[in-house]
Amino acid sequence: MIWLTLSTEHVRNTVITNERGQVVYKTDTTFKLLGAHTTTIQKIRSNDNQYHMHDHFDVLGEIEWHTFGSSKFRSGGTEVKTGKFIPKKCLRGRKRVFIGPDKRPYRWDLESKVVILSRDDGFRMEVARFHRASLGITERKHKAMLEVSPEVAHMMDTVIMTFIYVEKLRRDKEEISRRVKSRGVWTLCFH
Repeated sequence: MIWLTLSTEHVRNTVITNERGQVVYKTDTTFKLLGAHTTTIQKIRSNDNQYHMHDHFDVLGEIEWHTFGSSKFRSGGTEVKTGKFIPKKCLRGRKRVFIGPDKRPYRWDLESKVVILSRDDGFRMEVARFHRASLGITERKHKAMLEVSPEVAHMMDTVIMTFIYVEKLRRDKEEISRRVKSRGVWTLCFH
């Protein structure tokens, strides 16, 4: 497996490193009072000069977030609405499907605490899984990590872009659920 470590669980503003600790991707999101927020995903550029020790990054793509209507992916001069590229597979939006660069169907499942990528075929082979950070109370302490199968290493950029999108959606759903539960407790205690 390929293990990628995130500097924070907030995927719209994080640094992603490989097993050797080298930065391979980073994300940055601009926040505006009005209009859409945009997350820029950058990928490390290969450095052939062993004496040049500065990392250089190229923009892999952007996600333009919309509260109402479909958000947008931009990459390589192409723009596509998320509703077209990675549409919902069920009514609640907990499953998102897309066709990878290898022409195979894939599906992200947005579970309550994690997101899992699998091939969307009869075998449903898992090819990536997000592991949230652990403080070390019930399991070994670790930062947030994305575990990726070598089976999809050839499309790592697509895995990263779609992961950022679905994990942000999952976190939003988690936050809404937390707010609803806290209001419910408030209502039960004081009404």
